[in-house]
Amino acid sequence: SGHFYFSLKDNTAQLKSVMWKSAHGFMRWRPKNGKKVLVHGKVTVYEPRGEYQIDVIQIVPHGKGDLFAAFEQLKEKLQAEGLFDPKRKRPIPMLPKKIGIITSRQGAVIRDILNVLNRRYINMHVLLYPAKVQGEEAAPEIVQGIKVLNRFRDIDVLIVARGGGSLEDLWPFNEEIVARAIVASRIPVISAVGHETDTTISDFVADLRAPTPSAAAELVVAKKEE
Repeated sequence: SGHFYFSLKDNTAQLKSVMWKSAHGFMRWRPKNGKKVLVHGKVTVYEPRGEYQIDVIQIVPHGKGDLFAAFEQLKEKLQAEGLFDPKRKRPIPMLPKKIGIITSRQGAVIRDILNVLNRRYINMHVLLYPAKVQGEEAAPEIVQGIKVLNRFRDIDVLIVARGGGSLEDLWPFNEEIVARAIVASRIPVISAVGHETDTTISDFVADLRAPTPSAAAELVVAKKEE
């Protein structure tokens, strides 16, 4: 039926619970047995059996938010598949001739990257795939950008980038479809999402993580002087 039927339990008591499909359809994580949770709902009576239950409207991990729980759940899943293994990751070309960038056409990120490249490697060829980097449409657009740029045989490295923000702002880079698109990319990928203190699933699966978009540009041309 798609509904959740479960019991809330502690050491001394338990309470039957139900969460209808319409209520949990927008959840980004799935609860597991044995986890501490905080629920919001209303107590009702199932009259045929005279049983009390709670109709749950919202359920979140105790002490953590819904997004953080989804992040941890996906991180655990992909790590178990070996997608974070350094042995799987490819080296960034020493002297790329052409790079592909997936980010917003507007904003400081693309300007910062181009400024660094123009300053350090004036004849670098750059191909931009403009994609939303925030909101519900962002993840599919980022995935499409990776696929489209992989059709170009002369691109040596990809940079997937956006500026800093909250966990909600950076969420497209924590989506499973984006992570798997990075892994499937024929071209090595640098993840340059947020500030130094920000960490996303994209960072874990990419061939190289850059602390900022500008740092990604510096990394991609770091060997030019040599």
